[in-house]
Amino acid sequence: MGNDQVYDLIIIGGSAAATAAGVYAARRNLNFKIISKDFGGEVATSGEIGNWPGVNKTDGITLAQQFKEHLKFYGVEPEEGVWVEKVTKQVDGLFCITAQAGDELLTAADKVYALRSSEGAQKCDYLAKSVIIATGVHPRELDVKGEKEFRNKGISYCTVCDGPLFSGKVTATIGGGNSALESALMLADISSKVYVINKNMEFKGEQVLIDNLKTKKNVEIIFGAKTTEFSGQGFLSGLKYTDQSGAEKAIAAEGAFVHIGMIPNSSIVPDEVKKNNFGEIMVDKNAATNVPGLFAAGDVTDVPFKQIVIAAGQGTTALLSAVNYLNRLSTTKA
Repeated sequence: MGNDQVYDLIIIGGSAAATAAGVYAARRNLNFKIISKDFGGEVATSGEIGNWPGVNKTDGITLAQQFKEHLKFYGVEPEEGVWVEKVTKQVDGLFCITAQAGDELLTAADKVYALRSSEGAQKCDYLAKSVIIATGVHPRELDVKGEKEFRNKGISYCTVCDGPLFSGKVTATIGGGNSALESALMLADISSKVYVINKNMEFKGEQVLIDNLKTKKNVEIIFGAKTTEFSGQGFLSGLKYTDQSGAEKAIAAEGAFVHIGMIPNSSIVPDEVKKNNFGEIMVDKNAATNVPGLFAAGDVTDVPFKQIVIAAGQGTTALLSAVNYLNRLSTTKA
């Protein structure tokens, strides 16, 4: 990190979109690099996956590992442990990327260290002719009393990661989409009792998941319930919610898994990049943003359907568009 090499392309991210772009970039012999704070993204936190073409059934951790192995086959080693701070476009047309890096096991903001800064010049840890943003999303929080206090002390946003820690215990999944349904199904095989708390009166996920969940005898579904508070002594022991009538109720639970949606990781892009009201990067059919040379792919964009296979396809589109951009750039400067 921190050298003055100018890359043809920098891919920021470490999931399906970044992997697809990386595979195609390697096959095109581009001078490129993939940088990311970790590898796998939301794919690695997914439970059972049954809609990846050519594979009847797999899981997120396995698929993420296969992504990494595919890149390695082409000699591509993603640079992990990199927190990108900002991408800016300079007057000479190059993209300047500033970043921080540190021990992969230490993710707290105060445990990373700033990279070198060129004296008298803008700090650029990477320079590239083009960039693909494939940074995905991060979990949305409930923003209720006790949530921050009990995060990682009973509250989790990744059932695949932390669910096994609650074997034989009472747990709760909060949400009503596919992620919440997958969480509850996984917990049903681990926990003694699972509450599913949904603020709406029906689920919004796939019917096959809903039907499967309803067969689980240790699952209790609570519709029309709004979570209001988490409580405990040191570790989570329960939560409160208001029902349809507005009455407050409480349940005992040692684990709570929040799956209420995602927020796009789009803050790193140049200020002039257009975003929608949700903060998603707006792209055209070529995965191009309104800034020439800057492309985006996957869940961080305004593509309407957030699916692994769609992210992979969009990553491929972004790479091929970047190649066309680089070809035109080369011709112009020739």
